[in-house]
Parts: sequence; structure tokens; C-alpha cells
Amino acid sequence: MDPYHLRLLRLALLLVDGVAAAGLFTLMSVVRLGPEWTHAWEVAGAPWWAWAIAYGFVWVSAEWLHELHQLRSRWTFRGEVTDIIRAALVAAVAVFSLLFLIKAPEVSRLFLIALFATQVVFSVAQRLLLRWGLVLARNRRIGTRHVLVMGTGRAARTVADRLARHPALGYQIVGYLGRPSPDCPAVLGPLDIVESIVHGTVVDEVVAAFEADELKYLEPVASLCQQEGKRLRVVVLENVAPFAAGRAERLGGYDVLTISNGPDRLLGLAAKRLLDVAFGALALLALSPLLLAIGISVWFEDRGPILFRQTRVGLNGRPFTMIKFRTMVPDAEERLVEVAHENVISGPAFKIAHDPRITRVGRILRRTSMDELPQFWNVLRGQMSIVGPRPPLPGEVAGYDLWHRRRLSMKPGVTGLWQVSARLEAEFDRWVELDLAYIDRWSLWLDLKIMVRTLPAMLSGR
Repeated sequence: MDPYHLRLLRLALLLVDGVAAAGLFTLMSVVRLGPEWTHAWEVAGAPWWAWAIAYGFVWVSAEWLHELHQLRSRWTFRGEVTDIIRAALVAAVAVFSLLFLIKAPEVSRLFLIALFATQVVFSVAQRLLLRWGLVLARNRRIGTRHVLVMGTGRAARTVADRLARHPALGYQIVGYLGRPSPDCPAVLGPLDIVESIVHGTVVDEVVAAFEADELKYLEPVASLCQQEGKRLRVVVLENVAPFAAGRAERLGGYDVLTISNGPDRLLGLAAKRLLDVAFGALALLALSPLLLAIGISVWFEDRGPILFRQTRVGLNGRPFTMIKFRTMVPDAEERLVEVAHENVISGPAFKIAHDPRITRVGRILRRTSMDELPQFWNVLRGQMSIVGPRPPLPGEVAGYDLWHRRRLSMKPGVTGLWQVSARLEAEFDRWVELDLAYIDRWSLWLDLKIMVRTLPAMLSGR
């Protein structure tokens, strides 16, 4: 994880720890002080919530002093427990000293001793759960960032090693492009095949560490990353001047210029994922009777499969199996050649006005978009989002122009900007323009507005 995002993550961890500490303080107050616990703290000189916030601040400060917000590459359980105990002792000394100075005898010292002891146990369990979750996510390839390294010299290897040093954070080196080197066994080929590698492999980020005689590749690689919405890190070596504005960082002892060509708001995207999980789970639960009724209707018409599964292309080229209610006859894929000439879309997409392969139930489902409802399962699995560009077919992606491919830089969605504003548009380029406008303007507020506009569009059959 780069320094900028690492700082954001550390701040987020400190914030979560502070809120958790304040919550633990409140819980301990209820348990130890009984029904009159709020009154007990008011007698001590302040409302309970003020004491809780103050305690949370003291605990976070003690954690910061002992660098417990750092994600260490050489982590040991014993070392973590030792640091947490030390932080608790520092916090206890600070609190007892402060109470002595302000002369607050009403605050129970026995309560505070029990609180700090419980805090140690709680924090150890919290850290173990966090690391277990990160390792589990890595093992399941959740949130993995695939990095292609341009160059095979010492700087390229050092920076790549720095990115991959924390395996729990999910960086995976795809390979290197450049001269063959005995110190760099994972060389995929020469530098000039970068476009074919990026198009044929899942690549989220590109690290460029060029030697002096390789600088001719810098501008083409930068242009490729810009058009496809991929993050580019340029290692600034001797005689290599920065060529564009970017975020200056320090990785592995080298100055690095990071240029983010896609959505780069870590906390916002994390909030988007939380919204996806919450809304997706709620939708599947609330709509379960409707889903059951639709499934029975689909099966009853021709006794065929209820769900239709199809390989689609997701974030930065990741293939996944999208599911939806079947709206066509079971042999629709085999009969595609019969209707291919009726395509009304100008560009690498397919749509016909009156498809004879659609069933009667399927026509109703398509008109109301209810055939898409099973995709909330894809959302829960992290393959899709509630809002985003629609996931294309692999064959469609193969026919993309270079600028079309930037729509793959955002996780695909169940609904999106063009679905609620230009669904009947026959020009594929117009679809892509709307998707790119969504990516460039993305915010949680925009997602919420699109979600609100989706329901009327479904009910009206648009």
C-alpha cells in the first residue's frame, strides 16, 4: 500500500480504536456502576459522553506513542501484546495523574483499573480479528491489487518488494517487463509488449522504473495508463525528470511519482463497499418472496433453468460469472447467429428490438429490469457494485477502442448512469461517455441519486 493510502488507513484504524475505546468505557460504566451510571459521572464533574470521548482520546494517544496503528511486516503476537500492555500502563499513568491534578476523588480508581485491564484484553482480540480478516481476504483474493513492473533493474525490484512486503494488504506482482535478468526471474517479455500484457492480464497498477536508455517508453506507458484508468508509479532515478503532475512519495528508498488515473478516494470507496453489502443483503432479504415467485414463473413456462449464468468482465479485466433470471429460451446462445444481423447498437455491444428468443415471462422481466435482481448476489461477493458501468462480455471488450477500456477501471454495477438516462441510446460510444462521466464525477451522493432514479425507471418500463 502506498504511503498516502497507508496514512489514511492508519488514521482510520485510530478512529475505529477511539470509538471502540469510548464504547468499552460506556459498557464498563453500565456494568460496574449500575442503573445510576449516568448520574455517577455527572457527580464526577461531566456528562458520561464527555468522559467516554476523553478516554477514547487518551487511549488512541497511547496507541500512537507505541505505534500500534502501524501495519508491521514483522509482526509477532507476543510483541503486539507487550505493546498493548505498555500503552495501557501509559494511559493509566496519564489518567491517574490528571485526576490527581484536577482533584476528582469521585472517579472510582477500582473502576479505572478494571477498565484498563479489560481494554488490554479487548484490544488484543480486536487486533487478532483484524489480522485474521486481512489474511482471510488475501487468501480469497478479495481486494487484491495486481501490479505490473516496467523494468528489471535494482530500483524496479526494490519498489516492487516494498509494495508486496505486507501480504495481508493484497499486493500481487504480475511480473516484470524488460531485459532478462538473473535477479528477476518473473520477466514476461520486452517493454514493447506492455499493451498486450495489460489487455490480456488483470493489471490494476503499473510501476515504471526505467534506465536511461529506456526512457522512450515512459510517455507511451503514461498515455496507456491514462486512457485505461490505471494507477502509474514512476520511480524517479538519476537523469529521469518528472514528466507530469503527481503525488510525490518515498518507496523502498526511492522517490516515486504516483499518478492516479481512476477513482482514488480510499475511504469513499470503502464506504461504497459497505453500502453495497448493506443494501445488497437487505434487498435479497426483503425481496426473497418476489425472487421466489419470479423463479417459479420462469421455471413453469418451459421447465428450463431458472437462472442464466454468463461470463462477464469486471474491474480491470477480472472475469466473473454474472447471474440473472433467465429471460430467453434455453438454447438462446446457440440461436444467436440467427438474429445477429438485427443488432441495433452501433459499436461492440448487442441489442435487437424484438428478440424472438425472449419468453413471455422474460419479456415482462426485461421491461421492468427484474431479471437483474439476482445480481445482488454478485454484489455481496464483491464482483459488482450497486452502481457502476454495466459488465460487458469478453467478446465486447475484445472489440473496444483504447478509450473504451477506461470504463473497466470502476467495478461494474447493477444500475448506472446510462441505464437511468440513456438506456434506449443506440450509440455505444454514448454509453461509454456516460460511464466515464460517472467515473470522473463519482461520489457516494451520485450513487444515491442514481439509486433513487432507478426505481421509477424500473416501474415505468424505461
